[in-house]
Amino acid sequence: MVKVNIYTMDGSSSGKIDLPEVFTTPYRPDLIRKAFNVLRSNKRQPYGADPFAGKRHATASVGKGRGMSRVPRLTQGRRAALAPCVVGGRRAHPPKAEKNWEEKINKKEKQLAKNSALAATADKEIVMKRGHRFDEKLTLPIIVEDKFEKLTKTKDVVKALEKIGLYEDILRADNGKHIRAGKGKRRGRKYRIPKSILIISTRDEIQKSSSNLVGVDVVKPSEINIEHLAPGGDAGRLTVITTSALKEIGGSS
Repeated sequence: MVKVNIYTMDGSSSGKIDLPEVFTTPYRPDLIRKAFNVLRSNKRQPYGADPFAGKRHATASVGKGRGMSRVPRLTQGRRAALAPCVVGGRRAHPPKAEKNWEEKINKKEKQLAKNSALAATADKEIVMKRGHRFDEKLTLPIIVEDKFEKLTKTKDVVKALEKIGLYEDILRADNGKHIRAGKGKRRGRKYRIPKSILIISTRDEIQKSSSNLVGVDVVKPSEINIEHLAPGGDAGRLTVITTSALKEIGGSS
């Protein structure tokens, strides 16, 4: 069993605790990436062109023998229409809303990927490689006392994270916020924001008090999925777990 420190609100260690057996799962980046891609694919919203786009015209072809191309033309004029090769015509192979984007993954593969991503949160080298910043003296994952999940004010959460040695990672996410390249900036997703700390808690109070912190996600042990543990398909997210949540993780794995 691997032992890690339990941190208090003032950043000191109040003892040690054994990590559940799930944290000894071998690191499988291939399965983590596969499970992430399946999850994102199944969340995808179907989209497609209007089936009648480019077809709402009265058209006819003039036929052979007139010394002009036989593309469909408007009946009230000479302008070409309807054909994919002309201005204002239909698309040749438009995206169809009825396309099924769903992908499948074996249950055991999915569970192994989740356990592997959870175990990666305890590997300091993988977490640092992902770009997270924290006090290198800390033991990972960060286990905090249950008082942490009862904090109701953002300033109290910030104060606790500063004393533990994690607030620098939130600043990294805040400084990394930037305007997205491409069309997405005018489709309701103007900014790209780096992911910061993942807080696993059994109570809802910490959800409300942490919602203003950039890049921070809060989730209950029963709701953890691969997208929380490995955003973008890359494992090793900096994770804070309360002692009560750690017991639930140990019991459910």
